[in-house]
Amino acid sequence: MAELTEYRRKRDPDGTNEPMPQEDSPADGGDSFVIQEHHARALHWDFRLERDGVLVSWALPKGVPDDPKTNHLAVHVEDHPLEYGSFSGEIGPGQYGAGTVSIWDHGRYRTEKWSDREIKVVLDGQRVHGRFVLFQTGGKNWMIHRMNAPVRPDWTPAPKDLQPMLATLGSLPPAKEDARWGYEMKWDGMRAVVRVDGGRVSLRSRNNRDVTVSFPELRGLGEAIGAEQAVFDAEIVCFDEHGRPDFGRLQDRMHVSSAQQARGLAKSRPVVLLLFDLLHYDGESLLDRPYSERRDRLEELRLDGDSWQTPAAFAGTGAEAVRTSQELGLEGVMAKRLDSRYRPGKRSKDWVKVKNIRTQEVVIGGWTAGSGRRAGGIGALLLGLPSPDGLSYIGKVGTGFTQAMLEDLGSRLHRLDRKTAPFATELPRADRRDAHWVSPKLVGEVAFAEWTDDLRLRHPSWRGLRPDKTADQVVRES
Repeated sequence: MAELTEYRRKRDPDGTNEPMPQEDSPADGGDSFVIQEHHARALHWDFRLERDGVLVSWALPKGVPDDPKTNHLAVHVEDHPLEYGSFSGEIGPGQYGAGTVSIWDHGRYRTEKWSDREIKVVLDGQRVHGRFVLFQTGGKNWMIHRMNAPVRPDWTPAPKDLQPMLATLGSLPPAKEDARWGYEMKWDGMRAVVRVDGGRVSLRSRNNRDVTVSFPELRGLGEAIGAEQAVFDAEIVCFDEHGRPDFGRLQDRMHVSSAQQARGLAKSRPVVLLLFDLLHYDGESLLDRPYSERRDRLEELRLDGDSWQTPAAFAGTGAEAVRTSQELGLEGVMAKRLDSRYRPGKRSKDWVKVKNIRTQEVVIGGWTAGSGRRAGGIGALLLGLPSPDGLSYIGKVGTGFTQAMLEDLGSRLHRLDRKTAPFATELPRADRRDAHWVSPKLVGEVAFAEWTDDLRLRHPSWRGLRPDKTADQVVRES
């Protein structure tokens, strides 16, 4: 007969509503199993097998594996009483395992092998079926492996390196084609591909840079989704006190690589993740599904939390969508063909950016010194666009900077110093006077009035760096 000494030692019977049987159960050869979803300090799943009158238990940080190619960690914990197999509810603050427990699956199992280091079982539950093996890797650490194929023959794992689909700049579709298009607001933020696996969230920027550590407030999305794998296309946005996107505020968050600093900024300058496309869910790729179906599937998930939202999309209302974006002071709208498939990493005319504000991504090729209050620092940035012949000069920008931006730019540009101009085209004498040249690595964004006949920016204003972009990704958009 197994004992529950360790289970009782860790719990206060007067402080928890968990089962606390006075006597151990007899070893009657039962064959039940239960998997409980446990929202504690970190989301995990508790996997329990009835054996010798107790529930032999493991904590699975990422749940039961769906794919035989991927093993999951299983941490062996103390045996639990059989009564725990039907337990769900709240474990109070201050108690061991404090948090919410719910039954995720339950059923019967058959034992194929049971030893101190390896256990093979066949599960027959409501959600989980098949052969699994648990094997010890050291101390309390075990692994759980699915021995047979996923239950669904078409099940595929969520991709890890999906590149976002890109839009072309244009105007609203003709009124006669309006019904074939859907419309979303264009948010002034940072594009992100979001992958959720086993309740854990990872974020990658448009240039495939892992930015997960920069946005800790978005981790809760994993708990909202649970055990299913999912991949989203989304925008990370900072809002101002009036509820409008503020790209300047987002600058403080985009460059952070320190987890401690990111946690502090998450409180003072929180971001919101705006989910606008669902690319993969629960073992099913949705890339070849029409946009209208992907949006419906996304909205069915009802993902709406303090730090993530699913903003509305509208079909066949282009002119109205533009008016709404203008009234809200937004950058514009995105028009998307309702029947379009998702093309990772491709720029497609199936998605069209309709802008209220003219902006352009630029590559920094140099800078000139400031005067007055900016003496000794940056006065203007010298900007270019990639072309077949090299970096083409498109003008300079000397407005729109905050002091913090100037200090950050100064530090970054000094590390990129070079002796010769990186531009393939000749600069006007006034612009190249006392210029400091840099390797064309940094990408930024400007707002501007229009393009001149000689392809220079008229009245540009600096908006901020774009660490989510690389120089070779920059194209002329307007």
